[in-house]
Amino acid sequence: MALAFVLSFLLGSFSLTIASRNTTTGCAIIRPPRDGGIRYRGLTQEQIRSVQVLPVDYEIEYICRGSRVIVGPKVRKCLPDGTWTDLNQRSKCLLPCPRVWTSLENGRVTVHPPGPAVEDTILHYSCLEGFILVGRNSTHCTKLGKWDSPKPVCHYDRHYTGKKKLYIGALFPMSGGWPGGQACLPAAQMALDLVNKRTDILPDYELELIHYDSMCDPGEATKLLYDLLYTEPIKIVLMPGCSSVSTLVAEAARMWNLIVLSYGSSSPALSNRQRFPTFFRTHPSATLHNPTRVQLFQKWKWTKIATIQQTTEVFTSTLDDLEQRVKEAGIEISVRQSFLTDPAVAVKNLKRQDARIIVGLFYETEARNVFCEVYKEKLYGKKYVWFLIGWYADNWFKIKDPSINCTVEQMTEAVEGHVTTEIVMLNPETVRGASNLTSQEFLAQLMSKLGGKNPEETGGFQEAPLAYDAVWALALALNKTVGPLKAKGRRLEDFNYNNKDITAEIYRALNTSSFEGVSGHVVFDAQGSRMAWTLIEQLQGGSYKKIGYYDMTKGNLSWYGNDRWIGSGPPADQTVVIQKFRYLSQKLFVSVSVFAGLGILMGIVCLTFNIYNSNVRYIQNSQPYLNNMTAVGCMMALAAVFPLGIDGLHVRNSQFPVVCQFRLWLLGLGFSLAYGSMFTKIWWVHTVFTKKDEKKDKRKHLEPWKLYATVGVLLVIDILSLMIWQIVDPLHITVEKFTKEAPKGDVDQLIEPLLQHCSSEKMNTWLGVVYGYKGLLLLLGIFLAYETKSVSTEKINDHRAVGMAIYNVSVLCMITAPVTMILSSKQDASFAFASLAIIFSVYITLVVLFVPKMRRLITRGEWQSDQQETMKTGSSTNNNDEEKSRQLERENKELQKIIQEKEERVSELRNQLSERQALRSRKRPTSSNQNHSSPSIPTPLNDPKSLLPAPGYPLPASDNHSLPPTFSNSSTLYQPDGKINRNNCHPGRLQLLYK
Repeated sequence: MALAFVLSFLLGSFSLTIASRNTTTGCAIIRPPRDGGIRYRGLTQEQIRSVQVLPVDYEIEYICRGSRVIVGPKVRKCLPDGTWTDLNQRSKCLLPCPRVWTSLENGRVTVHPPGPAVEDTILHYSCLEGFILVGRNSTHCTKLGKWDSPKPVCHYDRHYTGKKKLYIGALFPMSGGWPGGQACLPAAQMALDLVNKRTDILPDYELELIHYDSMCDPGEATKLLYDLLYTEPIKIVLMPGCSSVSTLVAEAARMWNLIVLSYGSSSPALSNRQRFPTFFRTHPSATLHNPTRVQLFQKWKWTKIATIQQTTEVFTSTLDDLEQRVKEAGIEISVRQSFLTDPAVAVKNLKRQDARIIVGLFYETEARNVFCEVYKEKLYGKKYVWFLIGWYADNWFKIKDPSINCTVEQMTEAVEGHVTTEIVMLNPETVRGASNLTSQEFLAQLMSKLGGKNPEETGGFQEAPLAYDAVWALALALNKTVGPLKAKGRRLEDFNYNNKDITAEIYRALNTSSFEGVSGHVVFDAQGSRMAWTLIEQLQGGSYKKIGYYDMTKGNLSWYGNDRWIGSGPPADQTVVIQKFRYLSQKLFVSVSVFAGLGILMGIVCLTFNIYNSNVRYIQNSQPYLNNMTAVGCMMALAAVFPLGIDGLHVRNSQFPVVCQFRLWLLGLGFSLAYGSMFTKIWWVHTVFTKKDEKKDKRKHLEPWKLYATVGVLLVIDILSLMIWQIVDPLHITVEKFTKEAPKGDVDQLIEPLLQHCSSEKMNTWLGVVYGYKGLLLLLGIFLAYETKSVSTEKINDHRAVGMAIYNVSVLCMITAPVTMILSSKQDASFAFASLAIIFSVYITLVVLFVPKMRRLITRGEWQSDQQETMKTGSSTNNNDEEKSRQLERENKELQKIIQEKEERVSELRNQLSERQALRSRKRPTSSNQNHSSPSIPTPLNDPKSLLPAPGYPLPASDNHSLPPTFSNSSTLYQPDGKINRNNCHPGRLQLLYK
């Protein structure tokens, strides 16, 4: 209770506040109708019980109990004067009667009072001409919600001799967005009058038009369609206008088995047989422009177009159809732009993407905005062609529009030369068709019926011929169905909304319609759309000129040949791109080839020299066979320069892969032979001559076959890797494309440079493997050359020269490989760098290895063979000389050790002699006393040579015991087995020992 009191107090305060604002206290609560109630919006039950006055503008709603319906105002509103709206009209809750009684087939029903059929409603029935009413002509709805009599029926009067009426339900937009009914309705009535007067068309029937104003509004059309379907008489066909209304009617008509024939609908969405199975139209679809456009594209040899559209359903559907058609014709839509209100960005995108042939789909107002932006972006002139819709006003670009900031002169300049396509709605030929009227006679009669109104101010004047021909198409189709229906025991007047057989016959007749009308030849395609002629016009000098017609039904283009262009002819659909191959400079190729040829000649001279002097000891000690391999490898590397410079200028594309193979194999095998033989030499020298002193006795003997085998292994590795490469991923031509270049002069062309390369699918992988393997060999060669720079050997007497060559080759290769990859897109620089690196490497190698040999043999005269030199010197030059030299060196060291031992022995003996001498000197006085006759012999102690006899005198035999055993028998210094005895030393070798 407290809560209810608070709520009522607040509501009362609220009501007083509102009342004070409006100088009233509000409206008192009123009672609901009998068997009904009132819905108070925003109030609870407690508030409703406590509140007596409701505020101004408050609304109440009547509701009825059970199946009863409200009759009278359903909603009332509180007015500022304290009263409710429509109090003079009473609201009641009454029981409804069945609605089936409110319609009568082939008759009319009048409801009294007008409104829903509820209690106390009376229905009056009457039949159409040719029909007889069976049953009561009126019925009353009782208090129980039931009719007091059965529903009557209208039977066909077989004795009726007059014409039977067939009714057409039509919706003509007399106002709204497209007031096309202003001219289309009079045109349709003209056609009905002529049809009903004809005795050869539907002689037993009369067509009658029941029409309403749809205002081109789908909401209003829904209400009117309901009235057409649920009020008598039965309509045999529906004729709507305006695309949005036709879409609604055509989608609903299938439920009533009704044929829909439109005179003013261009939306491409209506060309959908699954969604609109009974729809036909004499107004061509907006997509009918597209076959004409495609025909013009093909005429002017355009294969690339661009589009810009306003984002509405009709233009989107049209563009989708155009996209499908150009795709079938082999034409590409390269740019597709759209806009809602502001086309500035879309136009800029067209300019940026080099659009040339542009199809514009937008309304007239937006067209002015578009071409103002076109003028700003300079998207007009001799390089561009615009295709527009032809139903704009002839002076549309001259109309002042406050939404744009371009002058009339600027707009006129921007639109000059554009092409329009327009559906032909009036037959341009003087032909009398089914109505026995020419197009000009029809226009004269229509103007008379309009009462002299200005055609430009009359809505639908251009579409009036289509409405006229729509009635004739329907009349001819109905006339065609009379015979087939009669054969089946049916009649047109038997049609109702459940009869599919009659609908199928009418559909079949319309689908095969073909006649000459005032709008041209009337025929429908598989989707029920009109197939018509298209007028092609071009803006020339500020006014439109007809330049041709296109008949879609026959695929015939009638061309006047008076099209005029700003340039010399129709522009290209894109900037003409001329592909031009980049070829190697022939001067560079010839120059490098000369150096390569001289290098090959130099290699031949070196090879000949080495072979001719192969018996000279100095040449033999340089391993001539390895040098021969080096010379051959150098010549092969130089030979690779020639295929490196051969490109598409010299050979065909089919022969180019062979040139690629020559490059790869010559350079690869040449490197393996030249560098591999040098690497083998330096590797052997390092292996043999860089051991420690205590391991020198274990040095390997030089065996030539091992050197050759090493080169062979390197060569086999290269051959196998190249073979696997060419089998798994063979070389082929690839074309590199460069940035387009503009030629000199005002020419609408671009030059696209191209460059041919030898490549494979996984080129980088293969190059990585080859460069990695070769790079390791180069680095190892540099290391070995550095390690052996101080080694001296007679067996490979040119290893220092080989090391120098390895340094140069390695440095050049390591620089050239990455640089040529970087410069691969610059054919001259890449070729020059690679070829000159090869030439320099070869020249340096040949000069370093062979020129010193030539100089030595020439300056010293060492041209003798090994046998001749042996005869002069008497010495042997067989392969054991070096071994003997080593043996002598070992013997010399052993002798030096023996000498040192002997010197120590001599020193020991001197000490013994000194001691003995001292002992003798002490005993000498005693001896002198005993024997004074013996003279004393002085013996020097500091000179051991005094112990020896004079030169040429033999040693006394009695004194042998005083000499060292080593010198007692010098004849045993050399033993028979050639070994030196440590206890013997030949006097003739003393000079050698102290050497």
